[in-house]
Amino acid sequence: MNIQDKTIAKGFILSGLMNLTVLIFSRFFSNSTIPEYDPVVMSNFGLLMIVIWGLAYISIAYDYEKVKWLVAVFAIEKSIYGYIWIKWMLDNNVSEVYEKDIMAGLFYSIYGINDLIFCVFFLLVFIKTTNITKVP
Repeated sequence: MNIQDKTIAKGFILSGLMNLTVLIFSRFFSNSTIPEYDPVVMSNFGLLMIVIWGLAYISIAYDYEKVKWLVAVFAIEKSIYGYIWIKWMLDNNVSEVYEKDIMAGLFYSIYGINDLIFCVFFLLVFIKTTNITKVP
């Protein structure tokens, strides 16, 4: 495993750990403010699924080249969450969330940025593993 592969592996681990921070922001699913402001996507079940996605990212950190299409799925998943966040930010007032709960406000302020950054990361890894930039 070369330095670039180690860096990519760390990216998968970091992405997974970032998803696991939902446990902190949600106070292990006891913070009712997060689901209150987005009861469909950020229900306690939705937050649990974010944790599961994070574990999936970590699980392939050292074998990502073997599952390049799964990496593409990760990029799609992150783009969906990024889109949902942008839409949420345009339709809601995050300062209201901060007034009710600082942790929920922080969560809503940053989760989409995180998802968009890792969407780009997964997309770049997918491109690298498929060699689609190389001309035959």
